[in-house]
Amino acid sequence: MKQIEPSYKTTISLPLMLPPVTVNKAIVPLQPQSDNMSSRWEHLITVVQHINQMALELEAKILELKTIASTINSQINYLTENSDRSYINICLYSPVSVPLVKQQPDQSFILTTRKVDLFRAEREAAQLAQQLRQHAQKKQPAPQQGKKMRN
Repeated sequence: MKQIEPSYKTTISLPLMLPPVTVNKAIVPLQPQSDNMSSRWEHLITVVQHINQMALELEAKILELKTIASTINSQINYLTENSDRSYINICLYSPVSVPLVKQQPDQSFILTTRKVDLFRAEREAAQLAQQLRQHAQKKQPAPQQGKKMRN
């Protein structure tokens, strides 16, 4: 009896040449579309403006917190003025910064921070008070000696 060879051991003959196929174009790498690029650029600028606007709002809220805390401090310390309690400060302040996005001359962006000056208002008020005192002193006439009285 003749043995049959398993099919995986036999070779199947195929035509060696397939009909030639003409390829006109290779796969073109994706190119950014100009509309898409400009809309993404506009979106980036919008996000940058939003971050900077939120930073300004955050700074305003931080300064508002300081103002409210200062008012409460004054009220508490006025009410406890005659008691044995020492001066109370309900809020302590450390240096604070808010985010800031800057655009460079080459159109690139830098994400950085900007310091919030918590005590600028107090400095400006003290400076204005000093200027007003100096101005008031200049306006006051010096005491005159030996002034003659008219009849």
